[in-house]
Order: sequence, then structure tokens, then C-alpha cells
Amino acid sequence: MFPLAKNALNRLPVRNIQQITARHINQKRTPDFHDKYGNAVLAGGAIFCIATWSYTATQIGIEWNLSPVGRVTPKEWRD
Repeated sequence: MFPLAKNALNRLPVRNIQQITARHINQKRTPDFHDKYGNAVLAGGAIFCIATWSYTATQIGIEWNLSPVGRVTPKEWRD
């Protein structure tokens, strides 16, 4: 099995890393959707998320179960 696998690997075209990077450097890449609108979409999503959580935290009346220290006093014991 080993000679068969070795033979199959030897037949694969192996490119030098320098050849691959040289080809990518010489190619001019046109901007795609992410290059054009990526930052705007990211900022818009962040603003939407912050606005939604701000509304949720302040307007819908969630009981946050905050600490009652200093606001609650114990009642007198009844016999």
C-alpha cells in the first residue's frame, strides 16, 4: 500500500510557494462586495445590535433583580 500511495503523491503537481505568491502579486484583483460594503455592513449590524439591546434593557420592563442592600429593612419580630 505504501508504494502505491507514494506513487500517487508523486504524480500530484506540487507548486512552489514562491511561484504561487508571484502569480498572486502580479494579478490585479477587482474589489468584490466585501471590499466595497464590508465595513458599512459591519457598522450597520453593530448599530442595530446596540440599539436593539438598549431598547430591550430600558423599555420592556425586565426585572433585573438588583441588590436590595440599603433599600430593604427587616420587619420587627412578632411574638
